[in-house]
Amino acid sequence: MTQYKKAKFWKCALQVNPAAYIVNRGTSHGLAESEYNQQLLKIAQENDIKIIGLADHGNVDGIDAIRTLMNSNDIIVFPGFEIATTEKAHFVCLFPEDTSKDQLHRYLGALGLTNPSEGIWPTNLGGNDLISKVNELGGFAYAAHCTDDNGILRQKLVHVWKNPLLKAAQISGTLDDLKNDDGNVYRLILKNKNKDYQRDHSIGIINAKDVAFPDDLSNPKATCLIKMTNPCFESFKLAFQDPESRVRLNSDVSNKYFSQIKSINVTGGYLDGLNIHFSEHLNSIIGGRGTGKSTLIEFIRYVFNKTPIGKYTKKQHEEIIRENLGKSKGRIEIVVRSSTMNGKHFTVSRKFGENSVVKDEYGAISSFSPHDLLPEFEIYGQNEIHESLQDPQGQRQILSRFLDINNSSDEELILSLKNKLAKNRKQITQFHESVSNVECEVSRLPKLLEQAANFKTLGLVEKLEIVPKLENEKQLINAAQIKITNIESNLANILQYLSEDNFLDESVIEYLPDVGVLRQIRSTIELIKNDTKSAIIKLQDSNTLQKSELMKLYLSLQESIKNEEDSLDKIFKELPSNEGRSGKEVGNQYKEIIAEIERIRPMQSLLDNSKISLNELFKARKLLLDELSSIRSTKSSQYERLLKKLNKKLEGKLKLSISPEADRAPLIDKLVACNLDNVAEKRLEWILTAEDFSPKKLSELIANGTDDLKNANWGITPSIADALVKMNLSSRLELEEIELPDFIKIEFNIAHDNAINYRDLNKLSPGQQCTAIMHLLLLSNSDPLLMDQPEDNLDNSFIADRIVNELRSAKIERQFLFATHNANIPVFGDAEWIGVFDSENEQGNLPAYYQGAIDVPEIRDKAAAILEGGKVAFNQRKAKYGF
Repeated sequence: MTQYKKAKFWKCALQVNPAAYIVNRGTSHGLAESEYNQQLLKIAQENDIKIIGLADHGNVDGIDAIRTLMNSNDIIVFPGFEIATTEKAHFVCLFPEDTSKDQLHRYLGALGLTNPSEGIWPTNLGGNDLISKVNELGGFAYAAHCTDDNGILRQKLVHVWKNPLLKAAQISGTLDDLKNDDGNVYRLILKNKNKDYQRDHSIGIINAKDVAFPDDLSNPKATCLIKMTNPCFESFKLAFQDPESRVRLNSDVSNKYFSQIKSINVTGGYLDGLNIHFSEHLNSIIGGRGTGKSTLIEFIRYVFNKTPIGKYTKKQHEEIIRENLGKSKGRIEIVVRSSTMNGKHFTVSRKFGENSVVKDEYGAISSFSPHDLLPEFEIYGQNEIHESLQDPQGQRQILSRFLDINNSSDEELILSLKNKLAKNRKQITQFHESVSNVECEVSRLPKLLEQAANFKTLGLVEKLEIVPKLENEKQLINAAQIKITNIESNLANILQYLSEDNFLDESVIEYLPDVGVLRQIRSTIELIKNDTKSAIIKLQDSNTLQKSELMKLYLSLQESIKNEEDSLDKIFKELPSNEGRSGKEVGNQYKEIIAEIERIRPMQSLLDNSKISLNELFKARKLLLDELSSIRSTKSSQYERLLKKLNKKLEGKLKLSISPEADRAPLIDKLVACNLDNVAEKRLEWILTAEDFSPKKLSELIANGTDDLKNANWGITPSIADALVKMNLSSRLELEEIELPDFIKIEFNIAHDNAINYRDLNKLSPGQQCTAIMHLLLLSNSDPLLMDQPEDNLDNSFIADRIVNELRSAKIERQFLFATHNANIPVFGDAEWIGVFDSENEQGNLPAYYQGAIDVPEIRDKAAAILEGGKVAFNQRKAKYGF
């Protein structure tokens, strides 16, 4: 028989009757025994039924023929019978698969059915005695059709119902079918919510409709689902020790779509040869220290390139990879099912020293990254949660998934605005520097004009009135040459743009539905481009001719200016000397002053225009900042609404509240990085307590000057104010762009037994802090959660009280993998796969026989030894383990 390595739900038909049973109903199916059995087999195979429970009324004669046929086709048969008690309540009694027909006859006698030919007659045992006797015989008795005429609930057998040895009860449909005036009483009893019928442990609710005709076996109400690793009677009985996790009706199962790590294969390194096929639900790694539990978790992290949050955890991760994979250049291969990619399978592999490679289900290289496949995949190493909770940034990083508003357009807009602000800042800085330089030049103009005016007293202005005119002509020649150069450059740029490849290339459009229209558009664009090219080439040819003419005019003008300046030299020589300077020196000085005036005079207009442009840039900046502020406010508001929804889900466990833009540490870091005089982190603590504060407002006050900073009532000292106003413009504008993160307050209910006592996360013990975050991590997510020894920092009293219950519920629609030493997680969490790691010859290994669930004897024994400290301690949990 196949040996399975993980627990799953198997379909079980637990009240199948042999061919001869039909006579009890006074009718016939018209089939010989062999035909009847063959049809049962066919329908069982079609419906993927793994276990059949045979239960004729007090009769076991047809068992061997059915069992032989079913066993040869890998279907297990639990032989047994249906029997009535003295209260006329019906029970189905099933026994181990190897129980012989002769044994069953003896059991019928032991149960007080002294006349097998009258099997439908009641035994001489009451319900409690019958259940106890079946249990002594190693069998399993369940209450048949408990809400019908011969059922123990209809018979109001409270004392039998509350018997702890009664583990299961059959109903004819679903619990919801009982939502009516009469049946709702039964429904509350079955849900263990009726005080009079309340049991210490919930009962397993099954469907096991009487199968009298082969076709009855295909009815969903004829079967139920029992979770086992390797289907067998021992595992079957053990499942009813935990019916909430291991027993399901077909109607309870709905399709849950979530991502999974399907398998991992390691080549080389400490875990060389490791091959695991994980369960899609709860997986638990156990084993002694140094056997490879943490290594497996970190290997998976390495393949998915999930950088640890904390510095210590990051260092630990790198050491594990280097020591256990790097030395042998090992390789890891992981198969995943991606919910994001519509349930498709991918293989992600990584060799030490190389990047991860993703292949699709056909083996072709995929363009997706590991993050694309499992975008919300979470993995935490030893002590990583505790380490990350020690600062607000780490807390936000853990909370980020739960505060993901998933509004990519807003994020793109924020990024766009930040880029625009950075560009605007650069433009303002450049314009400001340019304006400052021009202002410096223009400030010289009054002095130069005054110097030129002094020459009037010498009677030279009239004689040299041509000097400013000649300088003006020189400036105009330069401007004309720049104009022509710009025209040539722009025409060349247009021509280059027109020569670029057509975006409507045939290879792009040939498969599109409107390819004909797109070809016409391409032809029209080509005509426009060709016509424009021709026009530009003609313009360039014409410009070349005109430029030749223009060059002659330039030369003519320059010749004229030279002649005029030669004449000036003669005039300079004739000028009278003044204050010890020759006439020529006086004339040249005047000429230099006039040249400077004519060079600077146009700058006044440039300065005015630059100031207007600078003012417009500041206005544009103000609009960008306002838009960014609006989006951030909207985002904070959305966070607040999201937190309200989270608080509803976490009611009684956690309470979250938000203080928008309350974390001012990034601003302090920025100011310290500016290296201003006397400005250190300690001297900026006023920022943490300042009211009515924002980086934008601080920037405005810095621009206004020292007095405004001192009068802000923020506690700014004069020396800090003096230092801040000396900040350069670019750094001051950067302050406006700094995004202060929201501060999220986390409060944890430290009380037990449904009481309420919330306390701030930062005032809790490490164990309570990590327990608080675990409540968040177990919330709905379609991607896996992996944790290495979460119990190291979990408050142990909360693990069984809260975490395990949430884990049992969450694992139905999410995959978990925990490396642990705590029995609560794999045992009471009812892990579907447990892997017992071992080490030998400095090599970690996980043999196939040490993989399975708690119903596998080898796993059970190892779990008791590793998690419980041995069998003596383990026996304290024997109701769960089944020793």
